[in-house]
Amino acid sequence: MSQVWTTPHRPSPVDAVVALPGSKSLTARALILAALADGRSRLVRPLRARDTDLMAAGLRALGVRIEDDGDDWLVTPQPLLGPAEVDAGLAGTVLRFLPAVAALATGPVRLDGDARLRDRPNAGLLSALRALGVDIDDGGSGRAPFTVHGTGGVRGGVVEVDASESSQIVSGLLLAAPRFDEGIDLRLAGGVPSMPHVEMTVTTLREHGVEVVATERGWRVSPGPIAALDRVVEPDLSNAAPFLAAALVTGGRVTVRDWPEVTTQPGAQLARLLAAMGADVVRTAEGLQVTGTGVIQPLVADLGEVGELTPVLAALCALAEGPSRLTGIAHLRGHETDRLQALDEVLTAVGATVEQLPDGLVVQPGPRRAAQVDSYADHRMVMAAAVLGLAVDGVAVADPGAVTKTLPDFLDRWAGLLGEPAGVVS
Repeated sequence: MSQVWTTPHRPSPVDAVVALPGSKSLTARALILAALADGRSRLVRPLRARDTDLMAAGLRALGVRIEDDGDDWLVTPQPLLGPAEVDAGLAGTVLRFLPAVAALATGPVRLDGDARLRDRPNAGLLSALRALGVDIDDGGSGRAPFTVHGTGGVRGGVVEVDASESSQIVSGLLLAAPRFDEGIDLRLAGGVPSMPHVEMTVTTLREHGVEVVATERGWRVSPGPIAALDRVVEPDLSNAAPFLAAALVTGGRVTVRDWPEVTTQPGAQLARLLAAMGADVVRTAEGLQVTGTGVIQPLVADLGEVGELTPVLAALCALAEGPSRLTGIAHLRGHETDRLQALDEVLTAVGATVEQLPDGLVVQPGPRRAAQVDSYADHRMVMAAAVLGLAVDGVAVADPGAVTKTLPDFLDRWAGLLGEPAGVVS
């Protein structure tokens, strides 16, 4: 039987300071580069959650030594060896970052995961690796499960890549490319969603001493060593979304500590987007402070670069003063769930009217009503339900444990934000 969480209802303003664990996106990239580096690296305050634990476990399966040192990880590269089995769970980063690493191993590496992972598109990555000379057995599906038959090296060179379904396809190739014999000259066959995540990858590679050049059609990565680097992982700004949203919903004030002055995280765009929805957003000595007025303005925005913020922003739209239009997010149909369909069902359940567009949603607020909704095994949908519950008394969400994907103690942190029990889990 699935658990059900009755989300806390909060009719009065919240006033809180929140500290968040490390970024999932930065932790994943740091693990890959540390595993391929020329010496031992220390990751300080990495995210410890299902996705990042699966990434570490996948690298360990290939022979990399990853040791706990308090809250840190010590990563020591080792020869990459198969046979190996990699469980990607429901993590797109594992699904798309580890195959190019597996191609550098000697021996077969099989990758599989949760049932929904088998629905996540990955043909663009597998086709690109084949074009680079990698032998992959996927039964022609372009999806998990598949086996990478590593030979200890990858030729590399020029390759055209279809990354229209996920920017992670580009990042997965770029991260391993310095270890390819010829590096990579990656040329895009079309557009890429969530481009800031690719820019994050490029920046992180350069921080490790890798030569990356932007070209007219993509990026060129030169072959060469990846420098070992001790790295402090920034707080996860995407996971800040529900906490900052609470300020708008309750007309209160929330500060997220240690908000970086300069960052490659797309979640930094929360400051701009929440301001557009009527919040007062300022940077203080403690971090980023968001203050709501009790009135939420509708949002008209292209979220193509920040798709991961969509569930929480859509929840705010359902509580706004008028209709909102969110576009540029067709790729969300291939995430942990079909997020556009899931949001349609959840927001409709609490009283909104939702129109699905080819690349987004139109959300019209309506009379609010209590409802039990599904998490769809999606961490972001649990967070969206929590935001809705602040304003709508009687919101419950089934399978709240899905949130462990990126923030295992979310329910406790949510209770701490509100200064009350975390709601009923039964």
